[in-house]
Amino acid sequence: MQRGLFIVIEGIDGTGKSTQARRLGEWFEKTGREVVLSREPTDGPWGRKLRESAATGRLSPEDELRYFLNDRRQHVEEKISPALAAGKVVILDRYYFSTMAYQGARGFDPAEIRRMNEEFAPPPDLMLILDLDVDAAHQRIGHRGDSANEFEKHESLVRCREIFLSLKDEPFARVIDSNGSLDEVASRIREAVAAACA
Repeated sequence: MQRGLFIVIEGIDGTGKSTQARRLGEWFEKTGREVVLSREPTDGPWGRKLRESAATGRLSPEDELRYFLNDRRQHVEEKISPALAAGKVVILDRYYFSTMAYQGARGFDPAEIRRMNEEFAPPPDLMLILDLDVDAAHQRIGHRGDSANEFEKHESLVRCREIFLSLKDEPFARVIDSNGSLDEVASRIREAVAAACA
């Protein structure tokens, strides 16, 4: 049996993570791999509360972090670990690196957030950080018909981007320039994945 492959797509809002996660999943399926595509926050009970808070007003920093940990623990147990054990390709739109960035921007220590997560959450085989400057990302958020939600404030995203880019030297991390067309970005991602899996 092929071993499972765990790929996480990270980056600030507006970098195209959801679209590129879908495209990467389709590419893997064409090669004959079975793919599990998921996202965080999930659609589970904790994830739903987090998604609602983006529109209605953020939770306290402590509650928000606790909800993310609870949501991720359930996600790992019920979906991620079983899929990897079955030899599937798991592609996530956001993982605990987003918690490091977004809750780090609220004053928590990103290294401590990472430690708390890695007690139960497996690190990915590959993390793709889609990178775009904050002004360009905000323009994209506007173009998709959204107004910036509570997680997408300019100052917060500047700090989040700094935290994401601080991870660029991790052995499993690749920074992908998210400027350009969807096809151009997808091509950069496939090249990075092919090189990492070679």
